[in-house]
Amino acid sequence: MGRGRHPSRVLKRVRVLQLLHRKMSAHQTSIGAGVAEGTVYRVARRYADGGIEGAIYERVRPGKKRLLGPRQEAALVAMVCTEPPAGRARWTVRLIAQEAIDRNVVATVSRETVRGLLAEHALKPWREKNVVRASS
Repeated sequence: MGRGRHPSRVLKRVRVLQLLHRKMSAHQTSIGAGVAEGTVYRVARRYADGGIEGAIYERVRPGKKRLLGPRQEAALVAMVCTEPPAGRARWTVRLIAQEAIDRNVVATVSRETVRGLLAEHALKPWREKNVVRASS
């Protein structure tokens, strides 16, 4: 099934503004647009504060600050592309997190952060064929 050109939230907000422009009450507008009355009030307030763009579209949110810097990410990726520690057959997410701390790459790191970093770089160090290693 296709996604369409505009998110349904945007279309509902446009419909709210159309109905309010026709001088409908907040209750009538909420029924006509299929939204709660609180949404009607919020859209109207956002229109008064920021115009049409402010009423229809979401504001950009800052997001969460990245936990690892570019150098730390590069060091982790480089570490994963080497042989695992002695006595280990392969890298695991838990092992990568522990070795990163032991090698002072990072002060602390969670397994989920490591897992996300590996996914970003499409690395699967537990699968031998997906890791590039220097020939011995």
